[in-house]
Amino acid sequence: MLNFSPLFSVFRFQPSVLRLYYHTLKHLKPVQIYSRLWFRLYRPRPDTRPAPSRRSVKQTPASFCLKKPSMLGPREFVFLNQRAKIAQKTDWDSPELSKLWRYNLHYFDDLSAAGVDERVRWHRELIQSWIQENPPGQGTGWEPYPASLRMVNWIKWLLQGYAPEPGMLDNLAVQARWLRKRLEYHLLGNHLLANAKALVFAGLFFQGQEADKFYENGMNILDMELKEQILEDGGHFERSPMYHLIVLEDLLDLINLHYTYDASFPSEWHEFAVRMLEWSRVMRHPDEEIPFFNDAAFSIAQKPLEIDEYAQRLEVPVPAGPGPGVRHLQESGYVRLEKGEAVLLADVGPVGPDYLPGHAHADTLSFELSINGRRVVVNSGTSEYGAGPERQWQRSTAAHSTVVVDGLDSSEVWGSFRVARRAGITEAVSWEDGSYCWARAGHNGYQRLAEEVLHKRTWELEAEQLKIIDKLEGRGEHEVEIIFHLAPG
Repeated sequence: MLNFSPLFSVFRFQPSVLRLYYHTLKHLKPVQIYSRLWFRLYRPRPDTRPAPSRRSVKQTPASFCLKKPSMLGPREFVFLNQRAKIAQKTDWDSPELSKLWRYNLHYFDDLSAAGVDERVRWHRELIQSWIQENPPGQGTGWEPYPASLRMVNWIKWLLQGYAPEPGMLDNLAVQARWLRKRLEYHLLGNHLLANAKALVFAGLFFQGQEADKFYENGMNILDMELKEQILEDGGHFERSPMYHLIVLEDLLDLINLHYTYDASFPSEWHEFAVRMLEWSRVMRHPDEEIPFFNDAAFSIAQKPLEIDEYAQRLEVPVPAGPGPGVRHLQESGYVRLEKGEAVLLADVGPVGPDYLPGHAHADTLSFELSINGRRVVVNSGTSEYGAGPERQWQRSTAAHSTVVVDGLDSSEVWGSFRVARRAGITEAVSWEDGSYCWARAGHNGYQRLAEEVLHKRTWELEAEQLKIIDKLEGRGEHEVEIIFHLAPG
């Protein structure tokens, strides 16, 4: 029997919670709703049949991007600046370790990290212990996202010429079969792309009828999702510079894999990659790193220059940098102004896709500024995903270089990944006129106040001066904070 009384009691006595859920859930696609129900109610049985045979490679893959090493010793790791040792079976899902830390543990990124040859013995022991201590379908490691990343890392490791551990190929096939039944349609976005990438990797790594099903399933998802998720200006539709690089690396990995097996792939993949590379060139500071809009941090995705070099190894052309003047990324909602030694990047777009704002912050009309190659004004960035006050603050308007009215967030961010009422853009224009360039945008996020307020911001950038004009239109008296976060140092 299903007991809904606790849920109803929350709604009955906490109308504010009911309102948050209403303004959050009304944007979801139907597939997300019924897929979430299916995902929770249906639990497939693992298919533990032996693996299909391996497909022969046609050429050695181009060097994949190297991740930062995360193994400090046998079964000892560092993720998110936290060290821990997996001493026994239960440690793989230790409640003392955050969910994101455990996700990283199960990715097996160290198999694709710099200096991998020096840690082969550790890796072999780790693969064996993971297989023995994580039964099929049980625990964090079998959730679809970590399973997808681990499958890809295992296959990359094997494609570099390492012999598989006993039982590794059979376990890899079990993971692929499990993933096919646990695709993240309830989340969509970059998660579903990661699922599809893993199935394509498994479909080309193995051969035979079952492998063909993996491949076809993954390619069908990619065909639909890449067209939706890669915008006309090249940006990834979740509007996070960090996740943009993650998805771009995924696309380059898929191109690399098809070259390895001499398999054809859609010609539009090259076009998508070039557009994404160009967006990345626009959306970086002079220090060649990403700005902190929405969920973004250093050392999670590959560095932009590393992605550029990877594309060049695959003979995917990397566009030149944007140069002085204005670049307005209309579809993704960002603008870049550059004059003299100053570079300004501003958020003039919506929080993200209506049905997928999980990585969104209440950062509308925030900006970052570099002068003489050094960051001066910044947003605060992201350090964790766990629900709590730190996550809430990092997503808040006050954590960004913009305007706060009456202590509220411009968009109602809540939980770890939820957004209720969202700021909408009322205008977004940009212009260049010889000695200066400017951009102007407005948002209606504060019109949910009893006495409505509309925020408009103009940036005017010259070689020696930045002028920012904030205009607030509405009624009544309000407390207004204009916040500029200065970069460390």
